[in-house]
Amino acid sequence: MAPIGVGSTLPDGQLAWFDESDQLQQVSIHSLAAGKKVILFGVPGAFTPTCRSTSLLPQYYFCVLSSLGWSIDQEKTDMQHVPGFVTQSEELKAKGVDEILLVSVNDPFVMKAWAKSFPDNKHVKFLADGSGTYTKALGLELDLSEKGLGVRSRRFALLADDLKVTVANIEEGGQFTISGAEEILKAL
Repeated sequence: MAPIGVGSTLPDGQLAWFDESDQLQQVSIHSLAAGKKVILFGVPGAFTPTCRSTSLLPQYYFCVLSSLGWSIDQEKTDMQHVPGFVTQSEELKAKGVDEILLVSVNDPFVMKAWAKSFPDNKHVKFLADGSGTYTKALGLELDLSEKGLGVRSRRFALLADDLKVTVANIEEGGQFTISGAEEILKAL
């Protein structure tokens, strides 16, 4: 399946998340995005180095991802993928973004723990795509089964207005060059 692109409609799909009352919920992407301007961004997995500040992660993870052929710029660690959206969420909201949605092929309990590691987060919803079904519907799955990591998501950031994709920044391999909050801000 071809990856989602500009002009495509966001497919609907059910994802899981823990709401503000700490209750596990199932939510459809269309219920979150219809009639709104949303950012939907995805990462290969919770707690992966590029997805958060590496000062909290052991060097081991760099070795694992580097062995997969992924290039990780350890100099770009203070403002990476998820922290970028968390810290710039107010600016994104001020530019008309209604929802900032993070999706990862992880179970909702992992996503809950990951969300708690960002105590200043007020606007990014951490959504679990446990079986990778939604990621596959986007055409953004990344099969790392041979490396023992299963099917994951490519790193990406989409901007959609009333379900229509207006920006599709999809990374190759383990790169982190076009899918950050800064690139979405430039597009707004």
